[in-house]
Amino acid sequence: MLYEIISTLAVGFVIGLTGALAPGPTLVATINASLHGDWKAGLKVSLGHIIIETAIFLLIIFGLAGIASPHTGTIAVIGGIALIIFGIMTITGSRAATFSQAPAQAGADPYMAGFLTSAANPYFWIWWLSAGSAFLLSSLEGGLVLAAAFMVGHWGADIGWFTLVSTSIAKGKTLLSDTRYHRIMMACGIFLILFGVWYLSGPLLSHL
Repeated sequence: MLYEIISTLAVGFVIGLTGALAPGPTLVATINASLHGDWKAGLKVSLGHIIIETAIFLLIIFGLAGIASPHTGTIAVIGGIALIIFGIMTITGSRAATFSQAPAQAGADPYMAGFLTSAANPYFWIWWLSAGSAFLLSSLEGGLVLAAAFMVGHWGADIGWFTLVSTSIAKGKTLLSDTRYHRIMMACGIFLILFGVWYLSGPLLSHL
């Protein structure tokens, strides 16, 4: 059981990191808040993001799990396809991604910024309605502990990355060159594609 918990934590962390690294409104909110010298801005933005994901987690666990249980194979196929699509999008988007600091704005409260930028991001909802729910339901098959472990790993990636970003910017340093940022995103995109193929292999092989 310990091995399963650790492996689920690791999967949640890596999957979460591929999403956290992608440029988007939550990253911009973190950068804007950090420009005022608050190195904890990334943590605060992450906590706002986690509030809405906690609601999604509870909805899936207590609302959708029973309905979805007879259709786990179909959900796995949808999740695998979604991962491959998101992987391709990540690789394509990495070519134009930049880590340049956004101009300072009269930013909102970082907690609220994390919540609102997540809630208003279509990519966030598409991911949770496809790959995210598939991963969570798959983890839930091993019990509530594994489902929680997946989310803890996922949130660990968000907190770690955004706090690293805010600390770097608040200290007046450049965390990553654009070239290195592109390479990391490319690697994440490739990982998502490979993981999507692996995720698809289960239900597809079971029908052979």
